[in-house]
Amino acid sequence: MLLPVSTWQDIEAWLGKSRTIVIPIGSMEQHGPNGFIGTDAICPEVIVRHAESLAPDDMLVGPTFSVGCAQHHLGFPGTITLRPSTMIAAMEDWTESLMRHGFERIYWLNGHGGNIATIEAAFAEIHARRSFDPRGADNRPGIALKRRDWWDFSSVMSLCNQLYPTGHGSHATASEVSVTYHAYPDRARPEVKMSPKIAPSGTISDAVRYRQDFPDGRIGSDPTQSSVEDGAKIVAVAAEAVLEEVRRFAA
Repeated sequence: MLLPVSTWQDIEAWLGKSRTIVIPIGSMEQHGPNGFIGTDAICPEVIVRHAESLAPDDMLVGPTFSVGCAQHHLGFPGTITLRPSTMIAAMEDWTESLMRHGFERIYWLNGHGGNIATIEAAFAEIHARRSFDPRGADNRPGIALKRRDWWDFSSVMSLCNQLYPTGHGSHATASEVSVTYHAYPDRARPEVKMSPKIAPSGTISDAVRYRQDFPDGRIGSDPTQSSVEDGAKIVAVAAEAVLEEVRRFAA
């Protein structure tokens, strides 16, 4: 079930059988010459929605938290970012809203490595608020929070290594670009050429340094390898892994 196209009665009925919701979370940032700015939000959304389509009675999918922490990409037009403190506050509000209705388990499928530290900090703030509540736990529901990066499943990593033994990289990767091409095949850009073919690797700090070190936006990757067909394979494997893990999380 998809929350944005459900009614409040649908959600009330869902809560009668489950207290779990899945939320895709990503970022709005540049992804090199042939990657979409919304890649990190599109990937978890597409994967979660495919998982839901496999077992709609087992999964409720919330709206995508599409803007994350991407300050180091601000040297490239189109990037939109939150400060870590803003993102933490927004995640707290999303969580408190859901808890008020009775949700007790929130599974965040993440699409951006730069979100990881902030997501975990948000979890810590949410749990701390409960710990410091002078009312104790008696009058508040329990809450379980889980972050999973979509590429981190062993089955997904194995497939990506098989598809892209060289030039997979760490940003604007061949796998994430393929997933977005699967989602939007009419927007795929196989004609784009890149030089060097495999981008340089290195560390990141601020937006000025990033643009100097990685002038076309890529880090260690060759996303000219990306394809609609590869994306379909990756989404299928990732969706199965997400569905299995969400079922365990909800149990």
